[in-house]
Amino acid sequence: MAPERADIDPSAIRKALGDAFLLGRDADAAPAFRLAGTRVCALFGRELKGETFIGLWEQQDRAAVRDLLALVAEEMVGVVAGASARTREGLRADLELLLLPLRHRGRGQLRMIGALAPFEPPFWIGSARVEGMQLRAWRHLGPAAETNGLPRLVPASRPHGFVVLDGGAS
Repeated sequence: MAPERADIDPSAIRKALGDAFLLGRDADAAPAFRLAGTRVCALFGRELKGETFIGLWEQQDRAAVRDLLALVAEEMVGVVAGASARTREGLRADLELLLLPLRHRGRGQLRMIGALAPFEPPFWIGSARVEGMQLRAWRHLGPAAETNGLPRLVPASRPHGFVVLDGGAS
């Protein structure tokens, strides 16, 4: 079950807030930014509040992004995707996108929380701005993600207390 928007404590995700955003939609309108973190806005060189999320993408990828947004909203599953951003000057950055569903006043399909972050901070941030993004590989994060055999970066159960990991240095 997706959490309520009001259940999210910004202080719990404070380190990620610069890369985070909230999308909302009314009726059949395309999801638009309700809030966008400072690093997300810096990538695009402007405040994104009120802009449609789909408008940030290259024309040829908008239908696929629209489908991903519908998947998150209607199926109430998360999506993680790769994106390639480009500036007018031809500079590029590889980004990772996370979209997760939220309930709003008990209803789904109206809100999403997400993050958009570069794999490596681009040297040009603040002096150039992203003009468009291309969608790369993506996958959904549903209940099957726990059992699909993907490697875990964090063990399923961690021992409590102090743990020493051998780093190989003598």
